[in-house]
Amino acid sequence: MPNYSTIEDRAESSASPPDMTRSRRRGGKDTGYHGQASMVSSIVNLVNTIIGAGTLAMPSVLSHMGIMLGVILIIWSGMTAAFGLYLQTKCARYLERGTSSFFALSQITYPSAAVIFDMAIAIKCFGVGVSYMIIIGDLMPGVVLGFNSHADRLPYLVDRAFWITAFMLLVIPLSFLRRLDSLKYTSLVALVSIGYLIILVIYHFATDVHANPRDIRVIKWEGAVATLSTVPVVVFAYTCHQNMFSIMNEIKDNRPSSMMGVIGTSIGSAASIYILVSITGYLTFGNSVVGNIVSMYPTGAASTIGKAAIVVLVLFSIPLQVHPCRASLDAVLKWRPSSGQASGRANSPAPPPRSDHASAPMSDTRFALLTTLILTLAYITALTVDSLDRMLAFVGSTGSTSISFILPGLFYYKISDPDSIHHQRLLKEDDDMGDSADEDIEDSANLAQSTGSIRSAASNSSGREGWRWRRKWRWDLEHLEHGLIRRMALALAIYGMVVMAVCLIMNIFFAATG
Repeated sequence: MPNYSTIEDRAESSASPPDMTRSRRRGGKDTGYHGQASMVSSIVNLVNTIIGAGTLAMPSVLSHMGIMLGVILIIWSGMTAAFGLYLQTKCARYLERGTSSFFALSQITYPSAAVIFDMAIAIKCFGVGVSYMIIIGDLMPGVVLGFNSHADRLPYLVDRAFWITAFMLLVIPLSFLRRLDSLKYTSLVALVSIGYLIILVIYHFATDVHANPRDIRVIKWEGAVATLSTVPVVVFAYTCHQNMFSIMNEIKDNRPSSMMGVIGTSIGSAASIYILVSITGYLTFGNSVVGNIVSMYPTGAASTIGKAAIVVLVLFSIPLQVHPCRASLDAVLKWRPSSGQASGRANSPAPPPRSDHASAPMSDTRFALLTTLILTLAYITALTVDSLDRMLAFVGSTGSTSISFILPGLFYYKISDPDSIHHQRLLKEDDDMGDSADEDIEDSANLAQSTGSIRSAASNSSGREGWRWRRKWRWDLEHLEHGLIRRMALALAIYGMVVMAVCLIMNIFFAATG
């Protein structure tokens, strides 16, 4: 199996590749669809999807794990999350440009389980969105009182239901935007908010009295149970995979090199922020640090603005959860059981056409109805439930691990099987492209001979032989790489299952012990 980034870069640098081939190699067959999102806006949206209020819980992770183990876990979780995103970009090559989704992949890999996968994604995104609304309702009364201590004279200003309702008026228009790229400006505002929170943590680290060194764990941990209880916080902190396919569909340049830039920049930025906040916050308060470090700072303008920044951060993160929730819910409602669906093996029936209903654009009416349904249910749930901590713990344990590790690993392992119809079709297209490049070189050599340029013709002939030798060497090397990536994909899926089991066991343990 060739390294497609190498082939694509090689094809795009050849003398005269056909425009159709060039468009095809940038991701999926050329369907006339071309994304408009820039690389910067894609990074901004992905970073905003990753980084949330959970950043403020990172110092408490180190209080249980110790600095060394905690930092290692932050880096490891970032690497595994990045590999899951990378596998999604590899899987998207088997689909038409602009139609990538978990549902579309499940239709050609595990069609009977497609509805289960999308239902899990929809529930997970819905639960996270509701939790953000609850955070707004819980924090806004304190923000108002921080700016005006007499605000409680107007009861509605300290009423959580009032603030949830008020902020819903801002969430609604943002949630009705069709393209994820349309949220790049609100994502930028959200990143400014997280930037303020980072500055706040660093400022107190630089000016406040640090914790007693005896209250700092560098290598030692608190214990196995306490450490395992914090693993989900770090693992789930990188969950952004639900929006990766939308970013790939909308980005203008979706070559592997560009997508690796988006993934590397986004995950790298998040990991750097997590490490910075966790270390500085932990050194400030030591083992007494709590889940939300901002709540530990003295009451004042700075901490009040910090709480307001959290509100802004989660406010503009809600539409980023509605977007994949709506797409998954639409896929669930469209799903129909059918016999004779392709299993992806070489001796299986032909796969369904790529232009089936799974890739069909959502009508305006359906889009509006699904968005209204999601927002209405989320609003009602946020008003009637004071805390979703326990439910979100279970949803996060199952939904986040499925999206981040299990599904990308299983999908790529299945679809890249050398015996699968889809893999053989993609391999043939790569062969055709390589042959086309060879023909371009041969035509160049013939042209040189016909014009009497013997030296140029000899040089081109030598270059053609060198090209063929390098191509064979690369293909041998890339075949080994393909096998390695497949094994790593399976390992990622197994890792996700282990993480899910550990998180569920810890949730059950804490639920039983109160």
